[in-house]
Amino acid sequence: MIREENGHRGIMEGKVKQQERFQTDISERMRQEELVREKIDQEGNKWRKLYFGGGAHFRNWLSQCIEIYGEENIEIEDIDSTGFKCFEEGGEKMHRIWVKEGEDAEEFIH
Repeated sequence: MIREENGHRGIMEGKVKQQERFQTDISERMRQEELVREKIDQEGNKWRKLYFGGGAHFRNWLSQCIEIYGEENIEIEDIDSTGFKCFEEGGEKMHRIWVKEGEDAEEFIH
């Protein structure tokens, strides 16, 4: 009986440690994503990140961004969802929504 309890306890401790590693990986990915705020394209245009995520929430953000900034000022970037378990398991993609900074978009950004 003691062996079963110890074996069970070992399994539970292993699951807890696995969960802690998973949380650390996700936390690190989110910290890295927070550092991504702007980019400059090949033509020298400056872009600011407005959103990172996926699913229905992404689609809602995208439609609102297009309405506010205009489709010509919006760019979508597909992101690797590795490590984001719910997106991986569901086969969903993750995205960044970028808005172009410049004369046309400037009044909405600040």
